[in-house]
Amino acid sequence: MRKLTVSVFSSLDGVIQAPGGPDEDTGGGFSLGGWIVPYADEAIGDNLQDMLSQPFELLLGRCTYDIFASYWPHVPAGSGSRAIADRFNSVPKHVATHRPGTLGWQSSHALEGDLADAVRALLRQDGAGLLTFGSGNMVRQLLAAGLVDELRLLTYPVMLGRGKRLFGDDALASAFTLAHSVATPGGVLIARYLRNGAVRTGSFD
Repeated sequence: MRKLTVSVFSSLDGVIQAPGGPDEDTGGGFSLGGWIVPYADEAIGDNLQDMLSQPFELLLGRCTYDIFASYWPHVPAGSGSRAIADRFNSVPKHVATHRPGTLGWQSSHALEGDLADAVRALLRQDGAGLLTFGSGNMVRQLLAAGLVDELRLLTYPVMLGRGKRLFGDDALASAFTLAHSVATPGGVLIARYLRNGAVRTGSFD
């Protein structure tokens, strides 16, 4: 059995839409794309390096896949991002998509049938863990199915007011354990949560 780790950039009010650029996702008239860019620093890069330090395969929703596929295969030699690009380019990529014939990035494979069933099948296999970035629509479905083993939440000190959010009312009730947390100099809270069974309740009476 392998595990699924999800890494997400979130605002204080839970918005995850278009963190990396103004044209990333303007759906619903969203005009604040690129809200993580001013906070980029060494600590953010260290978090990414830590996630990529273990063997992994990518599990991506179609929108995030298209963003990655338009960037990582074209990172030039000598760039500071080249080592990351080489990892992303070489690993298997499992994609939730209704357009499987257009997956041009090397080692890309479309998931077939029901999303939750397809991911369960992947998790039952031996091999490297599954790593997801962004992919909000897909992640919401996986949270509803209780398939996310680890959450890497990067919470940015901004209130966006509107936009697509990570958590929906249909997420499966689950307890998580805080395994690690650190605040960056710019005020971004990086927290690593591990699934820890059912929600426990009590009373102060």
